[in-house]
Amino acid sequence: MLDIQSLSLHYGNSQILYDISMQAQLGEVTCVMGTNGVGKTSLLRAISGTHPRSGGNLTFDGQCLGQVGAHKMAQLGVGYVPQGRDIFPLLTVRENLQTGFACLPRSEHFIPDDIFELFPVLNEMAHRRGGDLSGGQQQQLAIARALITKPKLLLLDEPTEGIQPNIIQHIGKVISLLRDRGDMTIILVEQYFDFAYELADQIVVLKRGQVIENESKKQCKREAILASVSV
Repeated sequence: MLDIQSLSLHYGNSQILYDISMQAQLGEVTCVMGTNGVGKTSLLRAISGTHPRSGGNLTFDGQCLGQVGAHKMAQLGVGYVPQGRDIFPLLTVRENLQTGFACLPRSEHFIPDDIFELFPVLNEMAHRRGGDLSGGQQQQLAIARALITKPKLLLLDEPTEGIQPNIIQHIGKVISLLRDRGDMTIILVEQYFDFAYELADQIVVLKRGQVIENESKKQCKREAILASVSV
């Protein structure tokens, strides 16, 4: 489980996040929604250690964390799939996956069979360069690379952006399967409302860097949430 209390974040002199408090539970998908520029990506960067938070407390898997960098967070079990994917275009698919070994002990430097079961296209294209893949294939590669690290917490930033509908559907099925295994906490940042709402167990809505909605999907009305993320 992830517990965030009063998290704030600055870029230089500009404050982006204000006193963010939320939880993400094991075996659930917590969807973070909001219009462009409200701080969704900044929140994932703060959680992943990619950008240092300015204040607040972060407790993950029962451990209260100080200012921990991205590599240490990955070692602790945080997998991050950033917006834009950030794959290595000149490396092959297999080599891109192998970059996930960096935070694992040497005894775990292998690609598990279930990676290719989740994303069969990556097995078919294992020797092709990442830059030669379609956008949807690159997104599958980025998710698979994060899964190589054996995350307890998976952070997904706009996984449907620029992706064809059939691959969006496949990625949704993968997220559902990972959630249903019950051993992973998932935070999904997503602009595609129907995709996010369908997967969500918990919904967090940001506006101007602050949480304005934070409730179980069972307790909220779809129309109200849609209205809050559309203005």
